[in-house]
Amino acid sequence: MSRVLVLNCGSSSVKYRLYDGDEVRDNGTVERIGEPGGGPADHETAVRQVISGLDLTGLTAVGHRVVHGGTRFGEPVRIDEEVLAAIRDLVPLAPLHNPPNLAGIEVAREALPDVPQVAVFDTAFHRTLPEAAATYAIDRDTAKRYGVRRYGFHGTSHAYVSRRTAELLGRRYDELNTITLHLGNGASACAIAGGRSVATSMGMSPLEGLVMGTRSGDLDPTIIFHLRREGGLSVDEIDDLLNHRSGLQGLAGANDMREVLTRRATGDQAASLAFDVYCRRITSYVGAYYALLGRVDAITFTAGVGEHAAPVREAALTGLERLGITVDPARNAGKGDRVISPDGAEVTVCVVATDEEREIARAARRIAGTA
Repeated sequence: MSRVLVLNCGSSSVKYRLYDGDEVRDNGTVERIGEPGGGPADHETAVRQVISGLDLTGLTAVGHRVVHGGTRFGEPVRIDEEVLAAIRDLVPLAPLHNPPNLAGIEVAREALPDVPQVAVFDTAFHRTLPEAAATYAIDRDTAKRYGVRRYGFHGTSHAYVSRRTAELLGRRYDELNTITLHLGNGASACAIAGGRSVATSMGMSPLEGLVMGTRSGDLDPTIIFHLRREGGLSVDEIDDLLNHRSGLQGLAGANDMREVLTRRATGDQAASLAFDVYCRRITSYVGAYYALLGRVDAITFTAGVGEHAAPVREAALTGLERLGITVDPARNAGKGDRVISPDGAEVTVCVVATDEEREIARAARRIAGTA
């Protein structure tokens, strides 16, 4: 039986899982990395702590989540010096994410030199985007020179959840048209036609698209120019504003949807507005992706908010009844992977728990030749 360690290094955390086959043997998260009074000083220390605390006897592969693979990586790859250098070259496209990913890879390669290391890219699933979906309408020479295009993210989650949706419905994956809604602190939508990503809301970076915990999502680019010219904000200050002080945090002063829902229930106007803006954005993307796909068989909610916030699921799909999209209140209030639309609904609405780590483990086994 193959043993695989999965390392998912976020901007301030390291999530890990150890698998024996498909069974989870150990798992956990090291949080608040680099924060004053928090966890380990850096990601290198955190990953060493994880590896030293696990029984890795018989380990056959290590799978690493890498956020940005650019246009080079459309599939998981075994990591060597050339791959490592390429991931490093992509840091300007993902300055908050690729450096922690690199730290995890480098420490694991040093600690486990004889174990195959595999990189699984968040962007890879979206390599099937049509050029019309991936291309921004700016000067094409400038775009080519600086790598400006839609890459998309959360691909590992969208891939897993869309396949799991097909299993749940007893349908062939290559015949199913699905809209997947990954709603966590980061949030994205994806239109999937027969197993291929054809549209996704995140763009060149994870900032574009849906309203998120601390990120703004879509906005008029003129806002950036206005803040620079009229407000005197530096580029770094605007970057910090849009990535860390916007979204639910900027609107309601809380980036956790659970707190927003609690405050909304007490009549808090800021929380109510934040909820409405958040759900309205989802509604608009669902409608747009319905038009792009032409036929939608399923809409699936996943990740922390998508799996647990029934009011969000209901509000996000309200008004789409003429498209055959409805939610059954009793089913919506349930738990687990399930259908939450009424029997006979034209579009099946589902809730499916995402499992990016399991998807990474399967890819690592395949690339390492231990599947």
